[in-house]
Amino acid sequence: MAGAVLLSLLAVARVLEPDSRGLGTHERLGLPPCTFRQLTGYGCPSCGMTTSWAHLMRGRMGEAFRDNAGGALLGLVSLFLAPWSLISGGRGRWLWGRIEPRVVFGAVWLWVAVTLIDWSVRFFLAT
Repeated sequence: MAGAVLLSLLAVARVLEPDSRGLGTHERLGLPPCTFRQLTGYGCPSCGMTTSWAHLMRGRMGEAFRDNAGGALLGLVSLFLAPWSLISGGRGRWLWGRIEPRVVFGAVWLWVAVTLIDWSVRFFLAT
């Protein structure tokens, strides 16, 4: 199930044309603009994440990391996890062994740190 969800998200990102502003690509799906940005005038930590995935799915790594480094990192991990999850599910056992919980925990904290550092840099550059 996880592999199918990730694969679907990656496919949607491939279909979406990245917004030239570096954020707002999600609005092409009928979603509202960022509430945090509307209230404060500043982007939230996830601003640009959909746009970064859209760039990533076109092979534009620089633009993906520029628009949201945490999103680009999450997209790269998803490119690996989607097929790994699908193959593991199809086989009925883990491909290359089970991922240890401490690895998942460390990866999540790394992603959170990258996202918050990226957001802090974008926030202070915007002020």
